[in-house]
Amino acid sequence: MNARGALGRYGEDLAARRLAEAGLTVVERNWRCRSGEIDIVASDGDALVVCEVKTRREGEYEHPLAAVTTRKAERLRALAEHWLADHGGPPPGGVRIDVVAVLLPERGAARVEHVRGVA
Repeated sequence: MNARGALGRYGEDLAARRLAEAGLTVVERNWRCRSGEIDIVASDGDALVVCEVKTRREGEYEHPLAAVTTRKAERLRALAEHWLADHGGPPPGGVRIDVVAVLLPERGAARVEHVRGVA
């Protein structure tokens, strides 16, 4: 695994931990289909949560949340539809798209921000 892949994996591990701390249950990680990949699929009560994880080193790029553009949100909705088609359809609580932003400072603990319902 290269450095970028290791950084992304670390961010996804932190995100999964944050989601669990918030009461969500991680159902699947790194689900792939021909159209792309969902970083984390979780359940929040009777709702399904498709979660995009964006990890950045502080100062290198824009804030991780800025990377989730309208186009990316549309792609996440399409990926959610594919996941639902493979897993029996929508749950009673519907589907929500969340983003977890992980910002890694040069020193100190990572900052993890969970934003619900971005798309």
